[in-house]
Amino acid sequence: MPSASTFEIVERATAVAALANEYSDAGEEQRQLHPVVIDAIADAGFFSMLVPRELGGLEVDVVTMSNVIAAVARGDGAAGWCVMIAATTGVTAAQLPREGAAEMFSDSRAATGGVLMPRGRATRVDGGWRVSGQWSFGSGSGHAKWLLGGSLVFGPDGPETTPENVPHARMMFFPREDVQILDTWYVSGLRATGSNDFEVKDVFVPERRSCPIGGGERWNKGTLYAFPIYGLLAIGVASVGLGIGQAAIDTLRELASAKTPTGSRRLLAERGAAQSGIAEAEALVRAGRAFMHEAIRSAWDRVTQGGKLTLDDRALLRLASTTAAMNAAKAVDLCYNLGGASSIYQNSPLQRHFRDIHTVTQHVMVGQPTLEVAGRIFLGLPTDTSMF
Repeated sequence: MPSASTFEIVERATAVAALANEYSDAGEEQRQLHPVVIDAIADAGFFSMLVPRELGGLEVDVVTMSNVIAAVARGDGAAGWCVMIAATTGVTAAQLPREGAAEMFSDSRAATGGVLMPRGRATRVDGGWRVSGQWSFGSGSGHAKWLLGGSLVFGPDGPETTPENVPHARMMFFPREDVQILDTWYVSGLRATGSNDFEVKDVFVPERRSCPIGGGERWNKGTLYAFPIYGLLAIGVASVGLGIGQAAIDTLRELASAKTPTGSRRLLAERGAAQSGIAEAEALVRAGRAFMHEAIRSAWDRVTQGGKLTLDDRALLRLASTTAAMNAAKAVDLCYNLGGASSIYQNSPLQRHFRDIHTVTQHVMVGQPTLEVAGRIFLGLPTDTSMF
């Protein structure tokens, strides 16, 4: 795919969002994205948004990634989520051995997915690893060509540790045909993401399709690949939330101009509560986005100028992402409540925004504990920073 400007890439996202919105009901019913939406995401290059250009990816900067994910999620939260999962697993192309990266990511239309959490068990064999395990929340499992499963390495004497005395955890990539998808995704929100459990049993993973989680030598030294993978994941999750938050504001604007609340003679838009509420919602989403993008740009500048991200930089990325997600949830709640009884009907987008945003905020990358860890870092207290 030829290179494109940032403006063109975000414009593609707007077009994908419109199509995703059109097929969102079908996605909810089937619990996975409609094939038309999957094709549109692939055509736009978003499955390989963070893959190095030399492998055919877009290799966008992190702010552009955030804007693309939010734009798609504004049309449909589940579609934005699937874009996010493929993008953030695609960034591993710079960490995998180059041969493996080329094998998996040279097809820019091929989606990747999976779970970083080391729920699998890997043992060394000649040429690679034998892996068994089951992972929850395998978003995009219905259309992903490759699935990632984080795994702990076991030797003859039990779990292995690294020279830093932490568990030896690795990313393992499996071709779709080696994976069994378990039909477990019966949930309240983000239904169309197809985030089923998946399982492998004694699958051989060659060395070229594995690398340490959060470590290892990068063959591509671009600025993008200096960002911590958990930080990128948190930014992506929060960006989905920001898109849903903006969609709720869009929906309330339309509703407020047409609805006269029960017991009132004035349109909802003419009531002070609606006016102040929608203003507050807009401020929450914009403030969350501004904080997160500021943290991203600060980190990007440091790496571009030859520096290395500090622990404070990484903490700010996570704090800003969590704040953005929490702000988006507050904005959606405001819009949902202002919509009154209209919000509860199945044909109201507000009920879906409500369900989707409160699924986003349950993700560990933007959960309440992030604030505690960031606070301990800022206070100089001993802290487990393995997921920062």
